[in-house]
Amino acid sequence: MDLTVKVFSAGPAAIEAFLAGELDVAYVGPSPAITGYIRTGGRELRVISGAASGGAVFVTRQDVQLKNKEDYFGKRFASPQIGNSQDISLRIYLKRLGYEPKEKGGTVEILPIANADILTLFLRKEIDAAWVPEPWGSILVNNGNGRIQLDERDLWPNRKFATTIVVASKKLLEGQPDLVREWLRAHVKVTQWIQQNPMEAKRILNQEIARLTRKPIPETILDEAFNRIELTWDPILPSLQAFFERSLELKYLKGGDIGNIADLSILNEVLREAGSPVLSSP
Repeated sequence: MDLTVKVFSAGPAAIEAFLAGELDVAYVGPSPAITGYIRTGGRELRVISGAASGGAVFVTRQDVQLKNKEDYFGKRFASPQIGNSQDISLRIYLKRLGYEPKEKGGTVEILPIANADILTLFLRKEIDAAWVPEPWGSILVNNGNGRIQLDERDLWPNRKFATTIVVASKKLLEGQPDLVREWLRAHVKVTQWIQQNPMEAKRILNQEIARLTRKPIPETILDEAFNRIELTWDPILPSLQAFFERSLELKYLKGGDIGNIADLSILNEVLREAGSPVLSSP
């Protein structure tokens, strides 16, 4: 079978392609997946596995001080795209500090900017801080004269939350479950191999990054980024529920329910085959 691989700069764009029928399986953040599920009344997609936990950070410029909540007044912040998981985390974090964005009459500015452009604006001192996924957090620290203001893991129970999950179309799940099973077998095996061979995994990953972008990531940055990411097939469903509730609070979504968003039945079959503990289904 021929596979076509498509790369997207952020989750919302991937979900738009998914809902247009251009993708069958996607690795995305939880918030875009939830939005796609709610928008279609649960008819189009299901979460079939987790992929990564952690790996999101709030980075400030070295010359910007955010020690007290008063320090956030009038500052300019960035996230990769409106409605993506880091965007929601940033907005909720600022809201808990008592700040609303300027478009809602507040006193802080939140700019949706592609990760590569965030680095440029960081260097120009046109933004004060950004909530980004890895390796962009480590890139901002090492190449953008930034520092880690907050590791998002510190805001979650047991420092675990879904950063990337695997979604599949209902059409694929219902029409070709054997293909989904083979995909998940490979997904679990690759995840296990990476967990057991992190150095070799980073080398292969960097080769692929160089192929796609024509420039590898420096080893020090890659090492730093890897230290904040846990690869896992567990979608950490309580964190999906939390992202859903935050989307409602921010009015990105108007209602609905995600009780049936996950179908872990095939994943659990694969885990039983591998002798690994199964996951609780919702």
